[in-house]
Amino acid sequence: MLHVSKPFHPHPVLVAIAGGLALASLMGFGRFFYTPVLPAMMADLHLDPAQSGLIAAANFAGYLAGAVLAAYGWAAGRERSLALAALAANAVLLAAMGFAGTIPAFIVIRFLAGLASALGMVFTSAIVLSHGLAAGDRRVPVIYFSGVGAGIALSSLLVLGLASLHPAGVPGWRLDWFVAAAFAALAFAAIGPFLPRGGRGGPVRPEPQLVWRRPLVALTLSYGLFGIGYVVTATFIVAMAREGGGGHLLEGLTWFLTGLTAALSLFVWKALDRRLGTLGVYRAALVLEALGVAATVVLPAPASVLVGGFLLGATFMVVTAYGLQLGRTMAPESPRRSLAMMTAAFGVGQIIGPLAAGWLAGLSGGYGLPSLLAAAVLAIAALATLAARDHDLIKSR
Repeated sequence: MLHVSKPFHPHPVLVAIAGGLALASLMGFGRFFYTPVLPAMMADLHLDPAQSGLIAAANFAGYLAGAVLAAYGWAAGRERSLALAALAANAVLLAAMGFAGTIPAFIVIRFLAGLASALGMVFTSAIVLSHGLAAGDRRVPVIYFSGVGAGIALSSLLVLGLASLHPAGVPGWRLDWFVAAAFAALAFAAIGPFLPRGGRGGPVRPEPQLVWRRPLVALTLSYGLFGIGYVVTATFIVAMAREGGGGHLLEGLTWFLTGLTAALSLFVWKALDRRLGTLGVYRAALVLEALGVAATVVLPAPASVLVGGFLLGATFMVVTAYGLQLGRTMAPESPRRSLAMMTAAFGVGQIIGPLAAGWLAGLSGGYGLPSLLAAAVLAIAALATLAARDHDLIKSR
């Protein structure tokens, strides 16, 4: 008698942990590792803030391109293979940063890294969030999105721990990129067995076109402004710590605090769901983040970067997770298209943010002016959510 093996469906928590590890690799390292390594690169390669911002913007341009590509139906049924391909590319591109030495090379590599990050994030999210929703397990998105903060915290410890291990003739920042690539390769090997082929049940079919109702338009605008506002601090906060004269310990502690609070933030904010609702939590996190970005300028060093890093970590993954959750809820027939288009709006904001911040920092001689403008943009993003009210759609479950 022929026995047909049943498809393997890992436990939703295992899927969430695997997805969290994917985000730690794709985002914590692939996207945000540039931040803790940037001060050493600026010192060794004599990069100014405008050049540093240009390299960061290239990564965000790649992220935008990946998000736009992911919005189309060509990927239906291929999400798992594409997510794993993005994870493999991420490891290769992290290693490539350690070999490169010119601004054009950095721009190309960081663009491709952004492309891989976006494709990996969108397709992994489609798998993990659908799997958790089908299983009715509310722990899944919280565990999943905490992976970004865990990756950031780990990356800061890595850079701090490698500070004294500089092989002869090899600048420390190159070694940092190589070790980050090794972590990404290990993550790729570990994730595969626990990443299912898609959500449980149902035939694979392309999603219909998005219907742009007022709440979704307002939410997408808010999410794009969030991309502008958060990225200035997320890109330059370790460079701010170095400018403050705090040394490697303060630089590492600032980024570690950012990552640790990001990893824990979703668990803490979850308690406010029933009181504020999903949209209310999203709005409150934007307001608190605006205060944190302003704190990097208003408070004296070293409190400025420590408080700023803490509040950035406490909010930016909350805004990301709750924003994407709202987008899926407001477009129930086209959740992946909604996720991709919101990510694209976010990507546009991230391109504008570091370019403008680097240029303004060069003109003004510091990060004060761009940080205050970024805080204002975050406040506007919070105000935009007032037009996103749709109580029938966004009530907490």
